[in-house]
Amino acid sequence: MKLTLADPKYLKESVSIISDLVSEASFKITPECVELVAIDPANVAMVIFKLFSSVFVEYDVKKTEIIGVNLNNLKQVLRRVKPTELITLDVSEDKLRITIQGTTKKIFSIPIIDVEEKEQKIPELEFPYTVKTESSLLDEAIEDSAVFAEAVSFIVEKEKFTIMAEGDLNKVIVEIKPSETTKIIAEGKAKAKYSIEYLKKMISGSKIADQVTIQLNSDYPLKLEYKEVDKVLLSFILAPRVETD
Repeated sequence: MKLTLADPKYLKESVSIISDLVSEASFKITPECVELVAIDPANVAMVIFKLFSSVFVEYDVKKTEIIGVNLNNLKQVLRRVKPTELITLDVSEDKLRITIQGTTKKIFSIPIIDVEEKEQKIPELEFPYTVKTESSLLDEAIEDSAVFAEAVSFIVEKEKFTIMAEGDLNKVIVEIKPSETTKIIAEGKAKAKYSIEYLKKMISGSKIADQVTIQLNSDYPLKLEYKEVDKVLLSFILAPRVETD
């Protein structure tokens, strides 16, 4: 296999985001795309990533290959890539070789590792409530919520999407109304609570897409999806925090 990217942004940013959730993972490199499905060590969050072949200036993949890597090592290498540089990935002697071509040529090699996990299956979930909005609005709402709390409630109704967080004595409410850039699909009302710690890692997806799709149900997993058509898909599934009396 040999893959060459002229715009390294999607790979660089995605690996950086994913590495905040999982330290080791396997990339499945197929003739159509580079993909990854992984669950964080606490079994609270799943990440699904696809980087499509159309993003690459060279995409030579004859058969599907599985490549396990330490994501922190890969992140450190990708940090050395400037926006205008070419990046080529290939495999040599059980190592993933990353060649960065700009004014100079730099070659990094990181070991291919056995990631001890079975292939992750993406759960079949049904989401009757959907909000599509600007990534920046969700970013701001989560950062506002983090001022007072460790968990945040998402409340979806036909006429508004409310993000609410409460501390011991403090409370913050952010309301997002339907507009040209915000679409809400809701029949009734749904409410669920999620960890802000995890959400803060996931909303970094705004670095790769200007829009985010938020899907949920009452006391049900949350799905966040960042997507650039025919380029990249980065989505997350987050378990809810269920209140116990």
